[in-house]
This record gives sequence, C-alpha cells and structure tokens, in this order.
Amino acid sequence: MRRDQTLPGPFGGATSGKIRAVVIEDSAYNRRAITEILESSGDVEVVGRASDGDDGLQQVFTLKPDVICLDLEMPRMDGFTFLRILMSRQPTPVIVVSSQAARATVFKALEFGALDFVAKPSPLISAEILKIREELLAKVALVRSLTLAPLKERAALRNLRGDSIPIPVLRAPAVPASALPPAQPAVPLPPPPAADALNVLCLGASTGGPPAVQQILQGIETGFTGAILVTQHMPGRFTKAFAQRLDRLLGHTVVEAEEGMPLRSGWVYVTPGESSLGVFREGAAAVVRLSSEARRYVPSLDYMLSTAAALFGKRVMAAVLTGMGNDGIEGVAAVARAGGKVVAEARETAVVYGMPAAAVETGHVQEVLPLGRIVESARAFLWRR
Repeated sequence: MRRDQTLPGPFGGATSGKIRAVVIEDSAYNRRAITEILESSGDVEVVGRASDGDDGLQQVFTLKPDVICLDLEMPRMDGFTFLRILMSRQPTPVIVVSSQAARATVFKALEFGALDFVAKPSPLISAEILKIREELLAKVALVRSLTLAPLKERAALRNLRGDSIPIPVLRAPAVPASALPPAQPAVPLPPPPAADALNVLCLGASTGGPPAVQQILQGIETGFTGAILVTQHMPGRFTKAFAQRLDRLLGHTVVEAEEGMPLRSGWVYVTPGESSLGVFREGAAAVVRLSSEARRYVPSLDYMLSTAAALFGKRVMAAVLTGMGNDGIEGVAAVARAGGKVVAEARETAVVYGMPAAAVETGHVQEVLPLGRIVESARAFLWRR
C-alpha cells in the first residue's frame, strides 16, 4: 500500500497512510529529537510542536492529530491539566514521554487517560533521548489498533470522583526526636498458609493495563483468603513504583515480588519488569521464584500462568487484560487443562484488544467479560471457600 493512500482512521474517520502526531515538550532540543525519531520511520508525520500544554491544546484542537507525545512537566499548563481538558473535549491517544525521575506520576497520567509512556533515559537535555526510538515508534503505531472509549471513560471516572481537585497537604508541627515515644518492634508475620489452602488470581496486561489492574484490585474487598499475582509489561525500573502506588491507594498489601517470598492471603505480588515470576512449592507453602531466562515476553504471563496451573490446579483464575501481542496463550491453555478458570477482557473495555483476542483464539477462554464483570468474577473467586 502506498504511504499516501487513504486508510480508515483509528477512531472511525479517515487519515492518510501516515500517523499524524503533535509533540508537546518544553525542551527545544527534545522536541526536535522526538520529531526526528517519529519522522525517521516514514510512517509518522509531525504536524505540530508546542513548548507548553496551553499552546499544545490549541494546536491539538486545530490540527486534530492521531496521537500526541506529551511531557508532563511543562510551564503554564502541566501534563495533568492538559490531559483533563483534552479527554473531556477531544479524546486523543497520548504517549507520555517523561523522565525516569517522574515514574510515580506516570501512573497518574495513565489514569487521566494517557495510552502509554516511554521513559526518557535522562531527565537532562541530552542526545540520550535517541535511545528511546524503537520503543516510541512501536507505541505510536498502536493508534491503528486502539479502542479509544476506555481511555475516555477512565478520564471521566476520575473527574466524577473528584480526583482532579488538588487536596491541600496539612503538615503537623515538627516534634523533637526526644519527645517521640520509643519505636515499637515490628510484629512478625504469621507463617504463610499452605499452598493447598490458597485460591490464586493471576492478572496479565500490557498497554492500558495499570489502570485496569488498579480497577480490579479496588473492587476486591480486603481479607480474601487467596493471593493475587500480576504480570504487567513495563520496564523494570517502573514496576516497583507501580506496586508502591497500588499499596498506598488500596487496602491490600501490594509488593514487587522478590525471590523466595512466600504467598500470603490477601497479598498482591507484582512481577519485576526485568524478570518472570513463577510459583513453586517449598514445604507446605508456595513461594515466588524469579527467572531471568530469555522469553518471548519479559515479564512473561505464560510463565506465571503455567507455574501457577501446575501448583494450584483448579484453584487458579487467569484474567488476560488489555495489551498488544499474544503473551498468555500458552499459559491459559495450562490453566484450562488444570481445571482452572480463564477469562479475557472484552473488546468494549480493552484499550488494546491484542492479548485478550489472542487468548480467545486458543479456545481455552471460558468467558469474555468487560472489565467491570471481571472485577465481579475475581471477587467471587477469591472469596470462594
């Protein structure tokens, strides 16, 4: 197909063969570098560039691009304000291009409606930004297979909850160290439950996954007698921040999994981004084993599901959520053969219907459910005796 041939647009309109992009970044050097990266593929045309969110919004409303590359820290209008206004008036796919130092805010941007993120190698202005080329181009290309409705609904839900209203931080006056009571010794954790007593929910996701995982965890009451394992495709330097954010926001204990950790009731284990998580029996308990073996995807949902199926059998529920690619197709087969439950997210709520579609095509998915129904199914599974 010629590059100038008209294609169906990603959101129902028509667009040229090239993806039309707007770059919003306060550094002139980085704006130029990102523009060169995008246009070097031959498949992307940068139709606008802005140095702040205010100018960026005006360009987006006028140019109506297919995708936006957005920095979060900008003068006049920050990235979060930009996202709130954009998603309420003209929902458009946004790739956040932000420094590693801002990793905690990246997940907030995803909840506000951003599609995905790419981490700058350095917060400083430097030629190192060219290192993100392949990752950035791959994520921009996702706009051709994107379902926009979930991004719009995600942003609308945040505004409905009032999350967009800043809450002042009230600080207590400083107390001299001498006036503080002595530190109490840490209460030792009880022995982990036997593996045979656990129900285990396994969540797997890629693009669009962090808010979907958060929504599922928010819908499950604390105190369930099971464990939750999460494989979310993202760089290793971000998975710890992801786990810490979930731990702060939710009533559950959420940790980035470490080698040898026992599975405990009511805990959530996030796979480190540069390893794959497996679960194996050690004595009566189930423990985490991290593998650095090269696989099709790292972290690997296939590996997590296959080991969980072998250990827990019918007490496993696998949920394949939004994402590009086909990670999980081997794992869902293992779970189904072991008598476990397999569900996949429906197209209507999946930001990218890649991983769920691939799972469905295996013939081992028992139910295809919108995200809200997956929450209900997961809750019932974990509270099952």
